[in-house]
Amino acid sequence: MKHSRCLLPVCLLLASLGVAQTAAPARNVIVHKEAGRYGGWPANHGIWSWGNEILVGFEVGYFLKNDRGHSIDRSKPAEHVLARSLDGGETWSIERPAGLWPPPGLQQADVPTEGGRPVTDCPGNIDFAAPGFALTARMADIHIGPSRFYYSTDKGKSWNGPFRLPDFGHHGIAARTDYLVNGKHDLTLFLTAAKTNKREGRVICVRTRDGGKTWTQEGLVGSEPQGDDYAIMPSSVRLSATEILTAVRHRNFIDSYRSTDDGKTWSFVNKPAPDTGRGNPPALIRLKDGRLAITYGYRAVPYGIRARLSSDKGATWGEELILRKDAGAWDLGYPRTVQRPDGRIVTIYYYNDAQEQDRYIGATIWDPGQSR
Repeated sequence: MKHSRCLLPVCLLLASLGVAQTAAPARNVIVHKEAGRYGGWPANHGIWSWGNEILVGFEVGYFLKNDRGHSIDRSKPAEHVLARSLDGGETWSIERPAGLWPPPGLQQADVPTEGGRPVTDCPGNIDFAAPGFALTARMADIHIGPSRFYYSTDKGKSWNGPFRLPDFGHHGIAARTDYLVNGKHDLTLFLTAAKTNKREGRVICVRTRDGGKTWTQEGLVGSEPQGDDYAIMPSSVRLSATEILTAVRHRNFIDSYRSTDDGKTWSFVNKPAPDTGRGNPPALIRLKDGRLAITYGYRAVPYGIRARLSSDKGATWGEELILRKDAGAWDLGYPRTVQRPDGRIVTIYYYNDAQEQDRYIGATIWDPGQSR
């Protein structure tokens, strides 16, 4: 990758004039790359961090070129894996914990024929505030589920579950990983519910106050999308004890919504990313200095990964920062992002160098500059 020599304040000045700029400095690393394989979709699985220790989940299948859809061989199974870094995203090791094997009937590659544990009801009393807590939510179908969740209290080394998620009165739930820990047994989870036509989807906010045993729907995020549009794959941050901001993927843009009553009611704010090409989900985080950063894949020429920053809790957003623009095809993105103790941001996504080549998991380590 050829780096811009533009210092970030100058980049932000040019951005105010409507010019998208390459974030500086930015550096790319490989998280997982394997010949003949398809690494994909970190946003579905989740990311967790404890200082400079970062853990991210993703899927690994088999590569098969597809000019119209994802270049993954659907005739072969795929596996859910983790990558862990102990040095702030500089180097990575791959883990395949047996606790994340999918339940019977959802076989994955390189998993024994008996598969994982069956889905059960959660007994509750999960300690969401445990120092090594992590939760991942998964689904069986992108339109109607059913969905389940797993949790860990030792930084993802071992996992409990899978536990059943209710459908909350909808036609089905297609769960990905987006949650806020409120207290020891109190957690808010954002899910995608099937639309009334049983297609994907619309975002709902749900909550458990007894450590995962029972769940209630707190609110609907936005109105139900019409026609072939959808509102899926939220990414949320808590701004105060009662204020939450969530970013939501639509077919080719990203919307944001705000709640001031802890998730019960929601109002539209703006479009942090008015154009994401063929569509890509957001990764929204709150920085240590209070700013917000949103990252997303850009599935139009020049294909790559982009970001925006907000200094006013998402009321307005700066122009796009181009983290990279060197991909060979649209089949990329689905990022998840964390901030390191030194202030640098680590954005992880799936990527490609050419349409005919493997899909791999990459990371960009970049500097958001200083709050002004």
